[in-house]
Amino acid sequence: MGFFDFGLPPIIVGEADRHDLVVLALGGVNHSADEADDLLYELDRARVINDRLLPNDVVRMGSSAVASIDGGEPQILRLAYPGENPPNGISIFSAFGTAILGLRAGQTMKWTNRNGKSHEVVVHSVCNEEHV
Repeated sequence: MGFFDFGLPPIIVGEADRHDLVVLALGGVNHSADEADDLLYELDRARVINDRLLPNDVVRMGSSAVASIDGGEPQILRLAYPGENPPNGISIFSAFGTAILGLRAGQTMKWTNRNGKSHEVVVHSVCNEEHV
């Protein structure tokens, strides 16, 4: 993700996802140091809550979200761990995967990457069928 803009939206992460993602990021396998830093930054600023109290419209690992990337048409994205290949999967270590973690339907994340390019992702809706 790189250099984040000020005014970032608040994000919420469940305790189990936070734990698993910190371990994964610190493990250093299947991602770069920059990707791990970006994910750890987001996890550090997240409000962490008990998994049972996590609202159903929050993007978490395994969520499917309808989102628009950089002003494009809405598309379905499924937040996945590295090595998983679900339909419409997007790795948590990709810039857009890290960006949607913890967002709720209706929220927008904007940032500038390390190369100076601005990006934006808008989450329109979230489906957490296994968490209903």
